[in-house]
Amino acid sequence: MSETLLTSPLHERHLVHGAKFAEFAGWNMPLQYSSGVLAEHQAVRTGVGAFDVSHLGKVWVTGPGAAAFVNRCLANDLDRIGAGGAQYTLCLDEEGGVVDDLIAYRFADDQVFLIPNAANTAEVARRLREAAPEGVEVRDVHRAFTVIAVQGPESPRILEYLGLPHDHEYMTFREHLVNQADVIVCRSGYTGETGFELVVPNEAAVDLWDGILVAGAAPCGLGARDTLRLEMGYPLHGQDLSLEITPVQARLNWAIGWDKPEFWGKAALEAERAAGPKRRLWGLEATGKGVPRAHMAVMDGDDVVGETTSGTHAPTLKKGVALALLDASYKPGAELELDVRGRRLPIRVVKPPFTKATPK
Repeated sequence: MSETLLTSPLHERHLVHGAKFAEFAGWNMPLQYSSGVLAEHQAVRTGVGAFDVSHLGKVWVTGPGAAAFVNRCLANDLDRIGAGGAQYTLCLDEEGGVVDDLIAYRFADDQVFLIPNAANTAEVARRLREAAPEGVEVRDVHRAFTVIAVQGPESPRILEYLGLPHDHEYMTFREHLVNQADVIVCRSGYTGETGFELVVPNEAAVDLWDGILVAGAAPCGLGARDTLRLEMGYPLHGQDLSLEITPVQARLNWAIGWDKPEFWGKAALEAERAAGPKRRLWGLEATGKGVPRAHMAVMDGDDVVGETTSGTHAPTLKKGVALALLDASYKPGAELELDVRGRRLPIRVVKPPFTKATPK
């Protein structure tokens, strides 16, 4: 393992719990613990699990008109939410490609907190900084905060035990002092289950993590996070979204503020939407035995009609599932095949999610 990899403030705690590590965008993060990915996946679906996702980025945008500035840049309409609201949004390039997908926390008209993906934090911050008007400051504070995701139907009980707010609405956040540290508690997550994402200053992270585990949460790695998000059909940037895969192709029109006067990439997206995309991102369910992986050819007879972008064995469904970019003529219900190392795996095109989400 390269000595240049970054580590979370919780790294020593992960070692104690028998974590196996893997590189994620320059960070050495827990892939799984001694319990294994399947047990961790099940813990989140039926109880509660805790993930260290401190590799995610953190960017403050502050100053007069900061929210209005962010809204002129990012794709979703930040004016759909008020102070205390969180929103899934996209940073696009001028061709409509996805630089990153991220969560925006609206604190006030002059204060917005962004959580991009680890690999793209510096680029998102650079683009915003270069476009910022006088008086608006963009600060990359990637290394200053720890992010802990508490996910699963029992997650409100964990937060109640810790004295943290837990009854606010989906995609809203509250602030709470824990040992003199200001913790942001957002009702959100990447698993489809009831859950929270806690943004905490590094100096208070270890005590908070320990308390979460003492309260009964199972430590979970990024392996289970991937199987959980894929069962929900949630896209992963770099695989299901990229500079080459637009939100129109990925069926993310709901995350676009089409009525806004401007956002980066708007003209290109409007043109693609009007013409109709040549390909779309759909789900695939294996109807035979086999596990889809990324970059497998989707076949209709002898014709290649698409390619998988993500794939796994879905523990909840006990079958293979995938996301795939398919020629636009294919819709849910189509019966196709996947080329799995020279063997044909029968598949059905479906509209995600593959499993039911917890009511929000």
